[in-house]
Amino acid sequence: MSIERLSVNQITVKHWSFEETVRGLARHGIGWLGAWTGPVEEYGTRRAAALLRDHGVKVSSVCRAGFFTGRNPDGGGLDREANRRAVELTAAIGGDVLYLVSGGVRDDLDLPRSREAVAEGIAELVPYAASAGVRLAVEPLHPMMCAERSVTVTLGQSLDIVERFEPAHVGLAVDTYNVWWDPALHASLARAGDRIIGYQVCDWLVPQPHPTFGRGIPGEGAIDIPSITRAVGAAGYTGPIEVEIFNEGVWATDPDDVLATVVAGFGRHVLG
Repeated sequence: MSIERLSVNQITVKHWSFEETVRGLARHGIGWLGAWTGPVEEYGTRRAAALLRDHGVKVSSVCRAGFFTGRNPDGGGLDREANRRAVELTAAIGGDVLYLVSGGVRDDLDLPRSREAVAEGIAELVPYAASAGVRLAVEPLHPMMCAERSVTVTLGQSLDIVERFEPAHVGLAVDTYNVWWDPALHASLARAGDRIIGYQVCDWLVPQPHPTFGRGIPGEGAIDIPSITRAVGAAGYTGPIEVEIFNEGVWATDPDDVLATVVAGFGRHVLG
């Protein structure tokens, strides 16, 4: 089965440096990388762009910017300059999709107002991103992350925000781990249509080993990933499919073995 659409997110092979990751992807025949700002900045943006070109690896997305509510579990609140730097980095390494994490509920615990703050923050960032040729991808996270990380927890809530903006500038990111449970999943994917500009996959392990670091390699858990892939495709998305895994056990495994497992299962467990 072809893996031409397969992308691997940097976090999946967390203990590899940026250079090790790019070289590793090329070694396994994987042509796409989901980059994180930290490893790229550590390696150097210009060097990163050259390394990607030299190895024939393209950027499916960059993670991340956002936290428009001011609530960030990593500290710091809303950092407008960091968001602009993320836009610049995305463009500099040849990417055109920057993932946004909305931010957790505000200190006043007002969820509607928190969600409005997300829309306001995106509106402020759009002109800068558009001038750099970067599209902003609103990613709903699982409801258990609402307090700390994201007040947008369904595709529908995210689309309510995304649809305020021009499709050329703001779109939707779909992550199986975050949305598989949603009773309105398929209706929301159909509604999204060509607003979908990013697609990430991983599995939901049973039992969950950790509330944040509990993601599994596709095929290891409870999500019917191929059915979501088909629905995302029916909505019009034909871009790279990014495997993004937060899991201490996966991180402790030889990254080459992780990539080999991902490649071997991509056709059956992702494409179906």
